Amino acid sequence: MPRPIEALVHGDGLAHNLARARALACGARVWAVVKANAYGHGIERVFESLRAADGFALLDLGEAERVRALGWRGPVLLLEGVFEARDLELCSRLNLWHTVHREEQIDWLASHKTAQPQRVFLKLNSGMNRLGFAPHAYRAAWARLNALPQVDEVALMTHFADADGAGGVAEQLAVFERATEGLPGERTLANSAALLRHAQASAADWVRPGIMVYGGAPDHPQHTAAHWQLQPTMTLRAQLIGVQQLARGDRVGYGGTFVADAAMRIGVAACGYADGYPRHAGTGTPVLVDGVRTRTLGRVSMDMIAVDLAPAPHAAPGSEVTLWGRGPHGSVLPIDEVAHAAGTVSYELMCALAQRVPTRVA
Repeated sequence: MPRPIEALVHGDGLAHNLARARALACGARVWAVVKANAYGHGIERVFESLRAADGFALLDLGEAERVRALGWRGPVLLLEGVFEARDLELCSRLNLWHTVHREEQIDWLASHKTAQPQRVFLKLNSGMNRLGFAPHAYRAAWARLNALPQVDEVALMTHFADADGAGGVAEQLAVFERATEGLPGERTLANSAALLRHAQASAADWVRPGIMVYGGAPDHPQHTAAHWQLQPTMTLRAQLIGVQQLARGDRVGYGGTFVADAAMRIGVAACGYADGYPRHAGTGTPVLVDGVRTRTLGRVSMDMIAVDLAPAPHAAPGSEVTLWGRGPHGSVLPIDEVAHAAGTVSYELMCALAQRVPTRVA
């Protein structure tokens, strides 16, 4: 039989979370963000569940080709724009919308030969200091784009740095409003955190929900996915393949970092860092065994992880181990909790799911 580990993609959860984003969007149109292979879920696996979106936003041309190959004829937005001049040829052929965030991209457009003008989104650096034109240079960039026959319409965009934290969106929103005052064009501002926490201020014409579509709370642990009425969209589950009885003082795993302080029973699950489970997840990371919450023990190995069976005394080889997501008997282990225990975020766990893990739509 195959190694007992698999990932499930929950189409009902995806559709629910997308509908939740639309309900919060104050009438704005909704991009379903499917970058990073739909946050590790697989573009082809999520497509049918996200068809209710108004458009798909992603990063590279290969992902855009996959969305078009699935039959999508609506808007597709390249969030980082094009990376060289010849990319514009595929933008023309596939009718892609794309972000412009630096002068060279405008130069490439000016030299591009096309019979069909392109829709572009001009990005403002309102304070995140990753991509985008500085406020003092934004209007000049807009004027250059607006004068090009290769450009159909210029939309306006920015990205919030602290929508999930104490900083909020007010300061960056004020920068955006000053820089774009009087300029025509649709606006797109809100990511998941802004949509969940600051929708009235930031919804604009388009919203760009990412992590919330995949069931993650961008402001965890302040708020949970359940608080935001989001459902899990990915389950990683395995089985116990071994059981050990420990005496007091016995050690577990490489380096013996866990030491039993009393006799105890442990299980070994067929999942490790080569499957995408975080190696830096230490003792105490939550896990479900037959739907019962327990903890990991010791270091994560390449292919295995040890779990405490004290809360699940009847567990045996073959028992189901839920690393995150939906477990048996209606149990749920939020991916945010696993990520928090490992000192990271749910985005990373989703995107790190290894190719060797069989994955199917449930």
